[in-house]
Amino acid sequence: MSGEDYIRAADRALEASYESPMSLDGYVEMLFEHPERAAHASKYLLAAIEHAGTRTVIEEGDQKERYRFFDDPWNDGEHAILGNTEVLNGLVDDLRSIAAGRGKDEKIVWVDGPTATGKSELKRCLINGLREYSKTDEGRRYTMEWNVAGAAESGGMTYGDATNPDEDDWYESPVQSHPLTVFPESVRDDIVAELNDRLDDHIPIRVDGGLDPFCQEAYDHLEEQYRRQGREDLFSAITAPEHLRVKNYVVDVGRGIGVLHSEDSGQPKERLVGSWMAGMLRELDSRGRKNPQAFSYDGVLSQGNGLLTVVEDAAQHADLLQKLLNVPDEGRVKLDKGIGMEIDTQLIIISNPDLEAQLNQHSDREGQDPLKAFKRRLDKHEFGYLTNLSLEAQLLRRELTNETPVWDAVSWDQMEGWIREPLSVSVRDSAGEVTERELAPHTIEAAALYNVVTRLDVSDLPGDLDLVDKALLFDRGYLQEGNERIDVDEFDFADGAADGDHGIPVTYTRDVIADLLHVESERFHEELPVERVIMPRDVLDAMAGDLTGAPVFSNTEAGEFEERVVAVKNHVFEQQEEDVLNAIMRDKRVDEETVEEYIEHVYAWAEGERIENERGELEDPDLLKMKVFEVEHLGQFTEDDYTGDKPHEEVRKFRTDRIITALNRHAWHQRDEEFRVADVNPKEIPVIQTVLGRHDWDDVRRTYEDFDPDQWDNPPSGTETAELKADTIENMQEMYDYTEASAELTSRHVMSQVSYKWN
Repeated sequence: MSGEDYIRAADRALEASYESPMSLDGYVEMLFEHPERAAHASKYLLAAIEHAGTRTVIEEGDQKERYRFFDDPWNDGEHAILGNTEVLNGLVDDLRSIAAGRGKDEKIVWVDGPTATGKSELKRCLINGLREYSKTDEGRRYTMEWNVAGAAESGGMTYGDATNPDEDDWYESPVQSHPLTVFPESVRDDIVAELNDRLDDHIPIRVDGGLDPFCQEAYDHLEEQYRRQGREDLFSAITAPEHLRVKNYVVDVGRGIGVLHSEDSGQPKERLVGSWMAGMLRELDSRGRKNPQAFSYDGVLSQGNGLLTVVEDAAQHADLLQKLLNVPDEGRVKLDKGIGMEIDTQLIIISNPDLEAQLNQHSDREGQDPLKAFKRRLDKHEFGYLTNLSLEAQLLRRELTNETPVWDAVSWDQMEGWIREPLSVSVRDSAGEVTERELAPHTIEAAALYNVVTRLDVSDLPGDLDLVDKALLFDRGYLQEGNERIDVDEFDFADGAADGDHGIPVTYTRDVIADLLHVESERFHEELPVERVIMPRDVLDAMAGDLTGAPVFSNTEAGEFEERVVAVKNHVFEQQEEDVLNAIMRDKRVDEETVEEYIEHVYAWAEGERIENERGELEDPDLLKMKVFEVEHLGQFTEDDYTGDKPHEEVRKFRTDRIITALNRHAWHQRDEEFRVADVNPKEIPVIQTVLGRHDWDDVRRTYEDFDPDQWDNPPSGTETAELKADTIENMQEMYDYTEASAELTSRHVMSQVSYKWN
């Protein structure tokens, strides 16, 4: 594209976001066609969240519906909140009650939690989501602007330090006042009632309060001038198109969203609503009164009027919080004595756990606690550390790279592939040269799993499970043990367990890996750059070894977390071992057509049915094909288990119990009105996939009789071990994205253990 093309694209983007200003009556007519555009703050925020839709996720082993709004889809997931779906759903439920006025009108939404749990992402998600929603047809947001030029004795309106009496001198409400607030209350109530009659929603629209002080100044000035002229159509004259226009605006910080940052300073009133400008007061000379035109309107409530007010790192503004007490239920704040401003905003305060300590400092005084009223108005939603492996792996990759898309896998196999993926990072060394460092496959997985395992509560762990098992259950909802699948529903994990309350934060792990990227490795290989590879055990050793020196952990925590690394190492080794096994046995794997043919023959054999061959003829199930598959591919039986091709009882029991029963169970759960057994893909059945798809070292020993794992590091040329190693290294690269160097290191690590077991 040329520069001109980009300019035109920008023109189209802005054209889609803005409308031409309209008259007040035109605005009302438009609302009758689109009543949702008149929504009050909490209803609008709820609509923006729901507009993005939902998706299904598994967290803590349960299937949940998640609002895509919190995935930051408009920025390709850059500020997505990973996990905490149940907390976010609870927050939306509260917004729904607040919007509907169901007893929670006076509540202030409080989001609490440790560092690195997604609270900052929540703020950014809200800003991004509301901005983009306000650009859509459904999300148009409106305010009004005034021009008093043309009225008798008018000296023009001003805001800030500019004064221009020209006809084009239009001044927008500095606090995004709702256009319907210009109407007398009784008329406005009738308009809102008609809008709600036309609204297809269970939550009615509310438009309370009146004009902000700046707009009220314009209204009063025009009313005075036209009253002196004796106009009978006073409201029509005041709100005529030459004086009042309604315009839409794109929501952003300062325009419908107010954010009070931790570093913002000033007196409470200044931070809340703004300050008086002494120079402007003298210039306006309003006969001793404070003219609202001389107010700055840059406080957090002024900026957030009409939609959302966020107090970030609320512990830094504890002195301000009590000033917010009456904002939700009264909807009013003061600029000065006698000058009030009615506001419509949804309050959200965000804090670390230190705020709760400040709020409870007088709790021992019971009824005399001065913060009791404020605490009663807080509706707490507590973010926790992630307890899902896939989410933590995604977050860790995000911390180390610029990868932002949210993982929305269609199957566990796809998700598992993303979790185990390697990562390449460009690093500049001390000599100024840029080199590529490789985090080998399973390295991110290992670090993420260790993080999760330190965050899980051991108190509700069944005796036959370890914390790695619990982590896997939380992530995918089941465990696969040999031929048996165990669902999370079969376990009774305590609702009040402290999962996610504490543990290793992702920032600690990120820093450990960042340090390793700059550490010179002592590994050496004559041909391969193995010194550039960081292995899973490298990261796990560094994480566990640095715990005692890290100031974020107590001695008790460091000792507890260090003990939990062993189970993670064992699990990761099993993953590496499976990679090597599959790579070795790649050419011996059963193709999908052969598997499907076997299943078809077994099912027909069990049901006493016949099978249609390629010529369209019906024939009996092939006993020889089933026998060959069971002996050669499955390795479950020998010739002694058959009389000719006829199976003995043990084989018959295997077919019915391990194949047919599993197939029927899966098919039954997946059935629909047009269900047919032939529609079921046996490779998608976890139990059958395990029975048919796994190899062990006995298979390797049986297949490669001259293979010697002791020779793996430097196999003699021309031996079966040398040929098998070359094929395995190549297969690991093709199947699992290893580099030659990381495949060499991983296979050596696995073979060192295999050699011990083999001997």
